[in-house]
Amino acid sequence: MGGPALASLPGRLADCLRASEPAAKIACVHGLQADWLAGRVELAADMPRVPIDLPGRPARPERVSPHQVPRRRADTVAGRAALVHALAHIEFNAINLALDAAHRFAGMPAAYYADWLRVADEEALHFDLLDTHLTTLGHRYGDFPAHDGLWDMALKTAHDPLVRMALVPRVLEARGLDAAPLIVDKLKAANDGRMVEILAVIERDEIGHVAIGSHWFGWLCRARGMEPDATFRQLLVEYDAPPLKPPFNLAARRAAGFSESELDWLSGL
Repeated sequence: MGGPALASLPGRLADCLRASEPAAKIACVHGLQADWLAGRVELAADMPRVPIDLPGRPARPERVSPHQVPRRRADTVAGRAALVHALAHIEFNAINLALDAAHRFAGMPAAYYADWLRVADEEALHFDLLDTHLTTLGHRYGDFPAHDGLWDMALKTAHDPLVRMALVPRVLEARGLDAAPLIVDKLKAANDGRMVEILAVIERDEIGHVAIGSHWFGWLCRARGMEPDATFRQLLVEYDAPPLKPPFNLAARRAAGFSESELDWLSGL
């Protein structure tokens, strides 16, 4: 007799995507990663998937347009709480984005799914770190309004993993790498040493996440006979991606898989 039937990866991913409350989603993601690493989850890479276009999320925060999100100054406790909340919201969305990258796109190599499970696991850790720090500022996740720009891009790129790899890790997450030094300077000025420590963990991991996006974008370009640099620039225009604005964190982008020709192009913007 064989052992117990393995759970399928698409099924487990769907469970985590549908989880609404942050604590339940984090537990689901950490449990999935542990089971995956222990060999208790069947890959089922070619199993048909029913896309989950609206993943589970709590009733709060209130969703507003990006222009309605309050300014986030770091020189007051209330402003710093709003800043930490905004970062926590990004990480909560990033959990769903990583899960979706693994759930939505069938037929990719096993290493692709392993990479995005790792990303989801690390994004869940980031959210937990930020939400815990937010409590020391007298707030919890959900206390401030937030926008859904990150998930909107997930839907715009839902039809093609090549487009997803280009525009989510290599645009949205890479913008986070650019912003990190400026945010760290503000937090140092506010003497919030714990947030500086948390952001160091997040930046280290996010370089890896952008590198994963760069790797699979390049892999898909090669598989289709497309030139990566030209394809990336074309997709920026075609999908009306958020504008690339300096200053760019060239060292972090280099570590995250951007080519020297891309960095030269960015430096000229």
